[in-house]
Amino acid sequence: MSLPVPDMIDLCSDDECGESDVIKGSSKKPKNQGGSLDDSSHRFGTSLPPPPISRQFWKAGDYEGGQGQVHGAANQRKYEKNHLHVHPMFLHSNATSHKWVFGAIAELVDNAIDEIKNGATFVDINKIANPRGGGPALQIQEDNGGGMDPEEMRRCLSFGFSKKMKCAIGRYGNGFKASTMRLGADVVVFSRHRNMRSSTQSVGLLSYTFLRSMGHEKIIIPMVDYEFNSSTESFGPIFHHGMEHFSSNLTMLLQWSPYSTEDEFLKQFDDIGDQGTKIVMYNLWFNDDGDMELDFDSDIEDIRISGDVKLFGEHSKPIFQQHIANVYNYSLRVYLSILYLRLPQFFNIKLRGRVVEQHNIADDLKFAEFILYRPQTGVKDQTAVITTIGFLKEAPDVNVHGFNIYYRNRLILPFWRVLRNTTNSSGRGIVGVLEANYIEPTHNKQDFERSSLFQKLEDRLKQMTIEYWHLHCELIGYQGKKSSALPSQEMHYSETGTKEELNTKRRGPVPLAGQEFARAYAADTWHIMEDQSYIRSKQQVQREKASLVMQQNKKLRLQISELEKNVEGFYLKVEQLQSELIEVQHECTRLLAESKAMDIID
Repeated sequence: MSLPVPDMIDLCSDDECGESDVIKGSSKKPKNQGGSLDDSSHRFGTSLPPPPISRQFWKAGDYEGGQGQVHGAANQRKYEKNHLHVHPMFLHSNATSHKWVFGAIAELVDNAIDEIKNGATFVDINKIANPRGGGPALQIQEDNGGGMDPEEMRRCLSFGFSKKMKCAIGRYGNGFKASTMRLGADVVVFSRHRNMRSSTQSVGLLSYTFLRSMGHEKIIIPMVDYEFNSSTESFGPIFHHGMEHFSSNLTMLLQWSPYSTEDEFLKQFDDIGDQGTKIVMYNLWFNDDGDMELDFDSDIEDIRISGDVKLFGEHSKPIFQQHIANVYNYSLRVYLSILYLRLPQFFNIKLRGRVVEQHNIADDLKFAEFILYRPQTGVKDQTAVITTIGFLKEAPDVNVHGFNIYYRNRLILPFWRVLRNTTNSSGRGIVGVLEANYIEPTHNKQDFERSSLFQKLEDRLKQMTIEYWHLHCELIGYQGKKSSALPSQEMHYSETGTKEELNTKRRGPVPLAGQEFARAYAADTWHIMEDQSYIRSKQQVQREKASLVMQQNKKLRLQISELEKNVEGFYLKVEQLQSELIEVQHECTRLLAESKAMDIID
């Protein structure tokens, strides 16, 4: 499709009403429309070009705007509105919230998980070739989800808008922008949405390269929308603000996106289906060594972080290097396998064409215990958190320590160490898993807000670790300490068995030579500890869980009773209205008969 180069249209992200300003510029077409970060010739006007953008993410924030276009005083006054603008430099500074590149990918996967309620069945993460130049690009696609209509697309590409419920993983309205800009300098979004009235598809471009190269001082987002025409059985353009507005945005899309023709980028909808979203990030960032951050070549079924071997010391054992507690740091497949506690059976995460197998960290533990913690949250319904804690199956060869803390099914802190130095102290090989839904995570979902509730949880997890270590360290070959080394807080144990068995337990550490006795001892040490440090039997855990279920059932029965009363009242109201309606109909019939009789008399 051949289009003239019209005046540029400002589609700023903070323009909520969808209006736009026409910025008068030269009609000279920029050279080399590939959108390369190193190309400084993309500009209108005759001013000096801005400096090239660094391909290294942590050096790409130096921004010198205002050089790409020259406006007259009148146009400049028109350009400035009576509301705040978002400067393009914010795109980069906002993305720095993701120190870890996999955290940015997880944000985008979260969006697909949130679409399960709208019918999404998978999210597909893959490497594709940029049609312009052939460089690698990262594509993330969720199929059969709700997709986005034109208004939702604009909100997605703007800042701070979110219609997600509180129970959703993402709800701050910032994750998409921060994560995509952390992965690459540019992103193009394709989304198709269908409802009872219409079917639409939209394309939007958020391009740091475009904004830098043109020297813009506020964010401009080219977007075009299409609607399905039942008579022609095809999608046709939607002219929200006229054909010129559509053509201008289409021109910018074709100039700065990886697709040089309209037909080429419309083909991207072919594999989306009736509804869904596809995200393509290109001009991917480099690390400080000048290598691309994402390594697509080391494993054709994985995406790795370049330079992963530097994460470990030279003298680390192979079993330590290959353990999931370490590999998740640089292997996206391993990280995705533990990212969610549970997923519906019909939903799959696909990475480079192969489904990611979900992994439950609790299954990697031996001599596991369940610890009940009741934080004082100040709310009416008391929160209960059950922590699974135990030694790694590979301990003592693998001395990894840490808790995997989830929030609403999503992993926030993987293998988080509550005891900072475990080399010569308790905690070696102890790992835990818990879901803390009562503490708010940070916006990048890689940590929790450091509130008093979080501090209390950290203190409790430290106590759990020390208590568990002193009770069970002998089972994997470590020398136990005397009881005086236990926490000063008084502890009460619920012990069962014969007098001889109890005396055997109290005598102290289990000798390493008595492996059979150790196994018998381990089999008898399934306890549950409450916040006051009581250790209870597994049967009592079941009773407490049953009690919680009964309380929930009681609440549900009361709700059902109330609903039944409301339904009964509703039916009575219907009967009353029906009776009144019959009376009105009879009265209407009587009045009609009287009216006819009076007509006859007249």
